Amino acid sequence: MTATFIVGRADLRRSQWREAPAAPLAAGAVRLGIDRFALTSNNITYGAFGEGMSYWSFFPTGEADTGCIPVWGFATVTESRHGSIAVGERFYGYYPMADEVVLQPVAVDAHGFFDGAPHRRELHGVYNRYLRCSSDPLYRPEDEAVLALYRPLFTTSFLIDDFLADNAFFGAHKVLVSSASSKTAYGLGFCLAARRGSEPVVATVGLTSSGNVAFTAGLGCYDEVLAYADVTRLAPDDPAVYVDMSGNAALRATIHGHWRDRLTYSCSVGGTHWEDLGGGKGLPGPRPVLFFAPAQAKKRISEWGARGFEDRLATAWIAFLARARDPARPWLEVVAGQGRQAVESTYSALLEGTVPANEGRILSV
Repeated sequence: MTATFIVGRADLRRSQWREAPAAPLAAGAVRLGIDRFALTSNNITYGAFGEGMSYWSFFPTGEADTGCIPVWGFATVTESRHGSIAVGERFYGYYPMADEVVLQPVAVDAHGFFDGAPHRRELHGVYNRYLRCSSDPLYRPEDEAVLALYRPLFTTSFLIDDFLADNAFFGAHKVLVSSASSKTAYGLGFCLAARRGSEPVVATVGLTSSGNVAFTAGLGCYDEVLAYADVTRLAPDDPAVYVDMSGNAALRATIHGHWRDRLTYSCSVGGTHWEDLGGGKGLPGPRPVLFFAPAQAKKRISEWGARGFEDRLATAWIAFLARARDPARPWLEVVAGQGRQAVESTYSALLEGTVPANEGRILSV
């Protein structure tokens, strides 16, 4: 029997475990036991944007009203009917919250494969790629937790930073980042901080809940950290870009109303405030635009080449990880959990926003 954690598409609080008999493997398929995965506020964003961004399509439940939220993690091949993939091999990639998954490898090479399942063929390749741990230059067994927690998020952080710089920050003097205590947000803050001293000069402002102000300020990534209620203290005549990690419609309206035409770009990234989502129609200033990280990655790969892109990302990643794991002031405490109850309680805590900002949850079913 396999067990999968599924949720209500229209009500993320509605969740259950679904058990099903393990299906026989078709020719060319592989079965992987999912060993461990990260569960963060980023996964809540996957659920919040499941329809618009096709996140429900990766691991369909067969029902229109339920979905499986994808997670990033590590899995080991337990059964293989593919000649180039051996039992016991370990892969990093995009998985369901489950104890196992069946994939259909295509384009297999020394570095990994893509899942060629028919329902995934039209979905973006970055989510369909599975990396062999044995040939992944970033992989170390002792780093699995931080890789699962940070790697996909930091890649998005890196690409947002690159997108903003690629567009000369749209002429802004400030970058406002909501949910500034979240891992994707402070990864962006780290990348932006690395640009200090270069042109154009752009200050960063982290916006967060009052309870997370001290933690967020202590990161040292942002030039200024404010509670959400204090954002209108900033000068509205100073041109700004808004990077919206929260999806909070009321906060977005406040920022657009305060800066109006001096808000030079409004970038929608996440939905950590999943119960407060809303559209951006009729707001003063620019129309909010959804940021799609794979599009910026595709642009840069075409310009820099795949190796050039990977080298730049790896350089930024190594610097970020060194700071995040600084023994004197680590940014993250890894909290591991095992079993269905651990998955349920972490998921519920993320929905309610009660997971401490300095914690990273690594789970297994």
